[in-house]
Amino acid sequence: MSTELPSRSRALLSAARVTIVASTYNEKYTSALLENCLAELRESGDRIAVEVVRVPGAFEVPVTVKRAIVKADPTAQPDVVIALGVILRGSTAHADLIGTAITNQLLSIACDTLTPVVHEVLLLEDEQQAFARCIASALNRGREAARAAVAMLHMLEEQSDLHSMVRRNANVNRTSSLLH
Repeated sequence: MSTELPSRSRALLSAARVTIVASTYNEKYTSALLENCLAELRESGDRIAVEVVRVPGAFEVPVTVKRAIVKADPTAQPDVVIALGVILRGSTAHADLIGTAITNQLLSIACDTLTPVVHEVLLLEDEQQAFARCIASALNRGREAARAAVAMLHMLEEQSDLHSMVRRNANVNRTSSLLH
């Protein structure tokens, strides 16, 4: 387990869209995750448009993430999705089953759609761990999720610049070939 937040990235050069899908179950903790995530995104600059979608529980997060990505209007699709939720272990295996299913689905969605999904649906032992990760500042996973999302946006921005440069160079080379 990490003991500190990753460093904050520089401001984005281009505009970006982030969708946050957050469960309401264990609301004290999920609302704190969401608030910290939003605060961190605001501190990351004004080039990020954020949409928040609340769902009843963690199990509903993956289907809502997928719906956000595969919207009918491609101009409304997010560049990155952040998934937030809190699952507290009980005396049965239910929490572990839910946590594993969510993890597998979020990974599958990200790979299938090629849209980064930041996974902060937390499977925790108890409310003490939930407080430390959702409300306290030292290990706040809401802020960590936002920083990971911004880092992915930077990576996408750099890849976009690289693809543009490759296309421009290919066109220049093709044009010079035609001229000779």
